[in-house]
Amino acid sequence: MRLYLNQLDAHFKSPLLPVYLMSGDEPLLLEEACQALRQAAHEQGYAEREVYTVETGFDWSRLQQAGQSMSLFAERRLLELRMPGGRPGDTGGKTLVELAENPPEDTVLVVITGKLEPEVQRTKWVKSLDAAGAWLTVYPVSSQEMPGWLRQRMRMHGLEPGEGLLDQLAWNFEGNLLAASQEIEKLALEYQGRIELATIESSLSDNARFDIFRLVDVCLGGDANAVRRMIVGLQSENAAPVLVNWALTREIRQLVAIANGRAGGQSEAELFQQYRVWDKRQALVRQGLKRHSLDSCQQLLCLAGVVDRVIKGRPGRAPWQNGWQALEALALALAGLPLSLVAPKP
Repeated sequence: MRLYLNQLDAHFKSPLLPVYLMSGDEPLLLEEACQALRQAAHEQGYAEREVYTVETGFDWSRLQQAGQSMSLFAERRLLELRMPGGRPGDTGGKTLVELAENPPEDTVLVVITGKLEPEVQRTKWVKSLDAAGAWLTVYPVSSQEMPGWLRQRMRMHGLEPGEGLLDQLAWNFEGNLLAASQEIEKLALEYQGRIELATIESSLSDNARFDIFRLVDVCLGGDANAVRRMIVGLQSENAAPVLVNWALTREIRQLVAIANGRAGGQSEAELFQQYRVWDKRQALVRQGLKRHSLDSCQQLLCLAGVVDRVIKGRPGRAPWQNGWQALEALALALAGLPLSLVAPKP
């Protein structure tokens, strides 16, 4: 039985099923769904909870024995298996199939994994767990859904976003719901009711994470000297190179998508709405698009891939000695410096 996030409240009002498979690549939403299941289990009398984590060398007989044994105090229990890799191997797969086909009495088995690739979804252990209970798949929040998610999250904390605030937060935190949630929790400690965009900009002006997003804007604006200064500043503040590259790459991907849309005959207004380029950033994005053709945008995206490998210690034939040199080259290329001056030589 397939289960979705918007069904959880209603589902947990009924008696729990014997088996739950919880999977997805959005950590915050997945953990919140698991917490909701734990709360429902507690309310339904599942007072005991055993947790197992699949790591290298994990002994699957422990889980098998736990399934066969009775609760220490003859109470209902939650048997929780965390399997980050999503691949139990032959022994683990057989164990999960056995537990699914013969669920332990007075026990709810919960298997928690990351994203399951299509070939894994077709395996017997996944199909067995699904048939024995429910399978919840958590999907990332899209860029179009992000403002609505943020609004709902803020209202949960008694906050009402002012004009432009959701667009700013959506752009800053797209792809990182955990960071967005933490930021909203922090705001709730300082403010109540309506929050204006000017307020959040000033309160977060010294945050290194927002310096990264300002770097992206400076790149779009084409100020090479400012780009160099900001790269030096971010390095001195020990900013994570992988996060800097993520922010630059995300912007480049958006430029590629918009440039491709324009080549296909879509209007700028349509594309800005489709890719949620909000009013405050439209002028900057126009500058980037004026500076870069679809071809050069695609070259920038290839360059970002090379930078990623340098940061992760797999430089290949790239000419840069470290990740920060590579990031500066990518940022300068986005700012308009000719790719021939920064791209790796073949």
